[in-house]
Amino acid sequence: MNDKRKILITCALPYANGYIHLGHLVEYLQADFWARFQNMRGNECVFICADDTHGTPIMVKARELGITPEALIAQSYKEHTQDFADFQVQFSHFGSTNSEENRLLCEYFYKKMQEGNHTRSQPIQQMYCNHDKMFLPDRFVKGTCPKCGAKEQYGDSCDVCASTYSPSDMKDVHCSLCGTAPVMKDSESIFFKLNDFKQYLEEWIPKHCSPEISKKMLEWFNEDLKDLDISRDEPYFGFAIPGTNNKKFFYVWVDAPMGYMSTTEQWAKSQGKTLKDIWQDPSREIYHFIGKDIARFHTIFWPAFLKAAEFRSPNQVFVHGHLMVNGEKMSKSKGTFIAARTYLNHLNPEYLRYYYSTKLSSSVDDIDLNLEDFTNRVNSELVGKITNLGSRGGQMLKKKMDGKMSVPDAEGKKLIEHAQKTAESIAAHYEARDFAKALGEIRGLADDANKYFDEKAPWKTLETDPEGTKQVITTTLNMFRMLAIYLKPVLPFYSQKVAKLLGEKDYVWSDLNTVLTNREINDYEHLATRIEADKVKAMVEEGRKINEEIQAAKKAASTAKPAAAPAPAAAATAGDRPAEIEFADFDKVDLRIGQVIEAEEIKEADKLLRLKIDIGEGQIRQIISGIKAAYKPEQLVGRKVLVCVNLKPRKMKFGMSEGMVLAAGTGGSDLFVLSADDGAQVGQRVK
Repeated sequence: MNDKRKILITCALPYANGYIHLGHLVEYLQADFWARFQNMRGNECVFICADDTHGTPIMVKARELGITPEALIAQSYKEHTQDFADFQVQFSHFGSTNSEENRLLCEYFYKKMQEGNHTRSQPIQQMYCNHDKMFLPDRFVKGTCPKCGAKEQYGDSCDVCASTYSPSDMKDVHCSLCGTAPVMKDSESIFFKLNDFKQYLEEWIPKHCSPEISKKMLEWFNEDLKDLDISRDEPYFGFAIPGTNNKKFFYVWVDAPMGYMSTTEQWAKSQGKTLKDIWQDPSREIYHFIGKDIARFHTIFWPAFLKAAEFRSPNQVFVHGHLMVNGEKMSKSKGTFIAARTYLNHLNPEYLRYYYSTKLSSSVDDIDLNLEDFTNRVNSELVGKITNLGSRGGQMLKKKMDGKMSVPDAEGKKLIEHAQKTAESIAAHYEARDFAKALGEIRGLADDANKYFDEKAPWKTLETDPEGTKQVITTTLNMFRMLAIYLKPVLPFYSQKVAKLLGEKDYVWSDLNTVLTNREINDYEHLATRIEADKVKAMVEEGRKINEEIQAAKKAASTAKPAAAPAPAAAATAGDRPAEIEFADFDKVDLRIGQVIEAEEIKEADKLLRLKIDIGEGQIRQIISGIKAAYKPEQLVGRKVLVCVNLKPRKMKFGMSEGMVLAAGTGGSDLFVLSADDGAQVGQRVK
């Protein structure tokens, strides 16, 4: 065993506008295997992750659902953390990029970039909607895909053929808010001068990445590195860039990797430490687990950001391949684009953990989830070979004998000693993230144990040689126990059940040195049952139906006006032209004169104020309003405002919002609260 190591590992942050699927789990499970192995070996391994919560897609998705971005990311956080917990992924801390720690960190990095003269400003042409008076992020643009001709596709990628492109490449381009054709207009953007770090990165990449990733990334260095546009125009859900009057926001690929550090800082605070105590500790190893599709961001942009801000870089960036299903890319139409929750509705999570472990290596090769092989391998290996040892041995000892182990026989001792000698070889495979090789050796030990058990045939000698029979069962249960210890990084709950069967505490790696003798065991509990093919088919069918519903909803949304974003909204829009209504429809809206009696900022939120408003007849309403960028609390106290009082109350992260304060403008600092004329009294209805 090595001296105790201090390790920090991170996974790529799941985006908050979508569900966790089986492709995502390739990364989170292999990182969890590695973290659990390190902790079993006695090392201090901290496993960090967070939701990636900013960017235009979040804003668009929230608008489609008629909720605030904050409400959307809160719901995603709840769903993501539950999915991870149910798949037994054990994070030390799971955070969010929409945190105060992350905002301050972004501002600190930006300050250091400016101090080092690593930023510059330049006007660039962007699409602008004259109708809505705003620059249009890619997701606020729709048109015809330049690759396949599909209509009503977003301005950055096609849902039909999965192509990526620039909005200017599309045909029939129009604003997704109002339908009018945008124009090109100059906007001042802020760039990070990436080429300042070219020499540093050329030296850094080969030392911190695998040879295959290094070779691929260094292809970018045949010419000067292009500067990175780190700013986005409003409307944008994210952090405002200091000094831009809330008109510019940090690009999501700036604040997302900061989430590794801000979430580490949150964990550090829980331990009575600071971010620098952890991140800048020279004795602590830092590792990033990421997919090959985002390798460039993590091996070129992120190390340059860290260098500019004078923070250390990770020791290694571990890059993995993608998930194939039945030899093909995951397919929504075939039902093989499967959500984690869909899988959990039908199958035991430990089956997928086991199967992935038999496929994963340290390379960037894609892995294939062949559903027939998945079923056969779990049934034959995990259930038929490994679990069968504990089931047959444990039940025989408890039901047919006195339930107490004795000692291994001579042949059994040699078998156990061989299994113990394999420990460092298996550990080396785990350390190298060659999980498939580790599982190969574990299966070999299971084969040895089954051969021993079958040759000894203890079920035949129960009556004629009870002492010898008990020695065979004792050997078998010791081998089963060792397999459970070796498998604990992959099957932690399974391993806990084995420890319970044998009356032991949760296993650590050094427990392999112990051989159990003369120990009474507990009643056997079922550890794993065979996968039924019908359950796999049902899972695929559910996945297909869910994706059909999602595609139908997208198609309907592409031909309909988007729902108006409720207050508090990430960014209000002007100029939507709803259909004419009858007076009776308008009369359903109860607008009243209210007076602000209290106002305070919600410090945890960038855009929200908490207002207490008198609406007459002794009624005081709490309204949470997205006007923080436009008003200071003291500017509103005493002011008469227009309030929609019969809007259904909405439970938000920061409390209940019981109405809506009316305002005009495009959002952000461009918002103007509507006031009543002189003479209007609190509580009067607006007609």
